[in-house]
Amino acid sequence: MQSNLTLIGMPGAGKSTVGIILAKNMGLGFIDTDVLIQINRQKSLQQILDESDHLNLRAIEAEEILKLNVSRHVIATGGSAAYSDAAMTHLQSISNIVFLEVSFVEIERRIRNFATRGIAKAKNQTFRELFDERQILYKKYAELTVSCDGFDQEEIAQQIAEQLPGRGRPI
Repeated sequence: MQSNLTLIGMPGAGKSTVGIILAKNMGLGFIDTDVLIQINRQKSLQQILDESDHLNLRAIEAEEILKLNVSRHVIATGGSAAYSDAAMTHLQSISNIVFLEVSFVEIERRIRNFATRGIAKAKNQTFRELFDERQILYKKYAELTVSCDGFDQEEIAQQIAEQLPGRGRPI
């Protein structure tokens, strides 16, 4: 059992919000890799995309993840973390990986600012194509998959805590 917990999933899946709740309930620290990128680069994700492209943002994300050396933390990753095998292998070595699975219809309902949110996707790629492409990667790396449709963030955090081996209920 690793001492960290990593949340993966689409933008809008609730990784940051659920991560904060989990960290609080379980007495763990919290790291959001999107925030780390913005602090370390002094730019928003959208600025990075505007100045370069989605592949550069993915490379930066992988670089930040590979630098993580923490214990007893919940780590909320950016939606494109799963594109980097090196980053995901590192996360597997330091944490249990949980996929917050949300249906396309629900993600589409939640994300209103698709064009300006800083989502690492190819210029011509539709949101549906991105969703389908990423589902395969998330399922590949997930040790635990939690279906999030129809549940609020508190309920999702509770489900994760109850399903983690050796963790039991949150503190």
